[in-house]
Amino acid sequence: QVQLQESGGGSVQSGGSLRLSCAVSGYSSDRYQMGWFRQVTGKEREVVAKIDTAGSTYYADFATGRFTISRDDAKNTVYLEMTNLKVEDTATYYCAANHWYSDLGRPLNTIWGQGTQVTVSS
Repeated sequence: QVQLQESGGGSVQSGGSLRLSCAVSGYSSDRYQMGWFRQVTGKEREVVAKIDTAGSTYYADFATGRFTISRDDAKNTVYLEMTNLKVEDTATYYCAANHWYSDLGRPLNTIWGQGTQVTVSS
């Protein structure tokens, strides 16, 4: 059974940086399309960035230029490097995996981690 475990969240001041990690266990990560999503209490979960098995990436508009998603399949780990963090980036960040890129983030066959909290203060 595939499991995802996020780490690296925390509290930072506006303008700071964090690197989130997502460790994949139970299966080789190179078989999965991977992504980062975030959610604020009371709001819908939204995509932050995605990376396919070939390494092609997609970013939400708010993440473009500030966040970088990467994967190290030798370590079964996906990363999200976040720079120039803003107060509005405060959220719980979730790692997600799906065999199918078009289904990543959708309920069908998407595997989710437990989430890691990111808090940005002014």
